[in-house]
Amino acid sequence: MARGSEQLGFDYVIVGGGSAGCVLAARLSENPSARVCLIEAGARDTNPLIHMPVGFAKMTTGPLTWGLTTTPQRHANNREIPYAQARVLGGGSSINAEIFTRGHPSDYDRWVTEGAVGWGAAEVQKYFLRSEGNTILSGALHGTDGPLGVSNIPDPRPVTRAFVQSCQERGIPYNPDFNGALQEGAGFYQTTTKNYRRCSAAVGYLRPALSRPNLTVVTGALVLRVVFEGSRAIGVEYTVGNAPKIARAESEVIVTSGAIGTPKLMMLSGVGPSADLTRHGIKVVQDLPGVGQNLTDHFGVDIVAELKGHDSLDKYNKLHWALWAGIEYTLFKSGPVTSNVVEGGAFWYADQAARCPDLQFHFLAGAGAEAGVPSVPKGASGITLNSYTLRPKSRGSVSLRSADPRALPLVDPNFLAEPDDLRIAAEGVRISREIFSQPSLQKYIRTLRFPDDAVRSQADYEAYARQYGRTSYHPVSTCRMGQDDMAVVDPALRVRGLDGLRICDSSVMPSLIGSNTNAPTIMIGEKAADLIRGNA
Repeated sequence: MARGSEQLGFDYVIVGGGSAGCVLAARLSENPSARVCLIEAGARDTNPLIHMPVGFAKMTTGPLTWGLTTTPQRHANNREIPYAQARVLGGGSSINAEIFTRGHPSDYDRWVTEGAVGWGAAEVQKYFLRSEGNTILSGALHGTDGPLGVSNIPDPRPVTRAFVQSCQERGIPYNPDFNGALQEGAGFYQTTTKNYRRCSAAVGYLRPALSRPNLTVVTGALVLRVVFEGSRAIGVEYTVGNAPKIARAESEVIVTSGAIGTPKLMMLSGVGPSADLTRHGIKVVQDLPGVGQNLTDHFGVDIVAELKGHDSLDKYNKLHWALWAGIEYTLFKSGPVTSNVVEGGAFWYADQAARCPDLQFHFLAGAGAEAGVPSVPKGASGITLNSYTLRPKSRGSVSLRSADPRALPLVDPNFLAEPDDLRIAAEGVRISREIFSQPSLQKYIRTLRFPDDAVRSQADYEAYARQYGRTSYHPVSTCRMGQDDMAVVDPALRVRGLDGLRICDSSVMPSLIGSNTNAPTIMIGEKAADLIRGNA
């Protein structure tokens, strides 16, 4: 323990107030005799942009993120790609595009073959249903009473409706529910919104629990390390401002800092590849070579079209229209502010022989909405279609830059290292272009800006993917669950070789699932709560 540090005692100390951390803080504090502390590096979720569905477009950079960029991506023209990771209560669920997808059942059955016994599709389904509070859909595949509000976009833009029709003209059938019996098809995304406001994990789970006397929430805290006595985690050392503090954990330390923050904290605490720790002068507590390895992410590639008129949300970039939209939302809870921007999408096949879709598409009713994405000329309006390989084979890493907890880690997703990833990414661009060429969207499109007419061959499409691809904000698997030598946690999420320490976030996924990752991360938090309470 650090001398002179203020010491506070709890049963559970949770490090990271993101999606999984909020779930665990709420669930574990349901027991009034359990003293729970949640520690978050960012601020409270008071920024109004967080709670307006359309605010996503303004939060992929700025003070609510860590400001990360990747290392030079050698298979993507050595570009350093902006890598948005949330730094605010609610984590990714506070700044993401609110898309609610759970993945394909085969993803979770594959996890079992990868060593995650107890995490098959049938076993995790009850946790998805427990979390879901769907205001539209019900039945065996949907929950209606869970803390996570899920609803339809109230009034998708006409150009989004034209996208869904163009998909059908391309041969991709309409799908009213991507979380239903079939994943494949095109349609409108359901979003994690309720009553026309974002329902993050901080809103849905944590806010109702804040009045509990046994729950302490600390924000603006830099966690320095997990504290060990021998092989047992007994607490967490952190600072608020310059004041050192210790949060003691009588039962468990639970790390929920995400696929980037969790391996960083583990290594700073002496848990990770021993050679790397020694090189940074960090005392080795447990040699676990898998910490920080196996980083996997969806590599999204965008195409962008300029519209003939102002039929997308770009219209509201002009001040007078933005003011009108704000008034409409304030008075009537309607209009463009209720949009998440990413209104439509599709799951489809690059390889028709695949047993489930291997591509996902996101249609944005605007252009240049996210960091690093091409836009249209100033004053014009545009639309964007993003696609990515659902189950990439490329693997990267998270490593320490130094032993200074304030230093950002080195993030190397190693995008497009595997030829199949590049081939499928190129096919996604090709299909995106075909969708934009269909009659329903052609009524709106003036010209395709990216890619231009020079992109025609397979080599051209691959070169375009290398130049314009980027993160889709879905990093996972850097402290993966399993039973082999590179696994970091066992199927109960306990860190191997140590006591009193679990990891319960997206970093434990054995492999990347075929969809957005927020709902699955919340599911992990739900199941983790049962594991910790002995109910699983």
